[in-house]
Amino acid sequence: MSVLLIAGSPSERSRSAALLEQVGWSLALQGAHVDWLRIRDLAPQALLQGDFSHPTVVHAIQQVLNAQAIVVATPVYKAAYSGVLKVLLDLLPQTALKGKTVLPLATGGSPHHMLALDYALRPVLQSLGARHILPGVYATDAQVTLTPEGAHVIHADIEARLDEATALLVSEGLRLPPATAGFEPIAFSRVRCSV
Repeated sequence: MSVLLIAGSPSERSRSAALLEQVGWSLALQGAHVDWLRIRDLAPQALLQGDFSHPTVVHAIQQVLNAQAIVVATPVYKAAYSGVLKVLLDLLPQTALKGKTVLPLATGGSPHHMLALDYALRPVLQSLGARHILPGVYATDAQVTLTPEGAHVIHADIEARLDEATALLVSEGLRLPPATAGFEPIAFSRVRCSV
């Protein structure tokens, strides 16, 4: 089972990345192969110009296509997910998430932006063909604090929700049978009609 963790923050160290690290660590303990895609590390000019041939863009798209499941984390700015995440999602093929389970994570300054996961990010993930989008986890700045040494501390309530979301990802997302294109064929001799 392979899971791609997409860090959608333009900052090197961010609260949303701290959530993503917690989920990644938990997935690795359960035997999942975890890979990282930090959007901030991609070539900015290639992203903004939509250069599909640039090596970093090609590699990022291939990572998405190869993953069985996706965990995407983003800070919320002005009631929407980050601009760098938007740019990456715009570059993905229309069916990039087909057959995949996606777990969205977000952080923001206040609880007022909690619905950004459902009203801003979820529709884009659905339009990219995600098979199943799990309930997201949103944390405020007060729930993911920064120590004087620069480490993030995830408060117990959010840590518990991340554990639940990770367990759901493993049980529902990584153990699903392959998507089929319809119903299994039935022999005509097995069809019964009643009038």
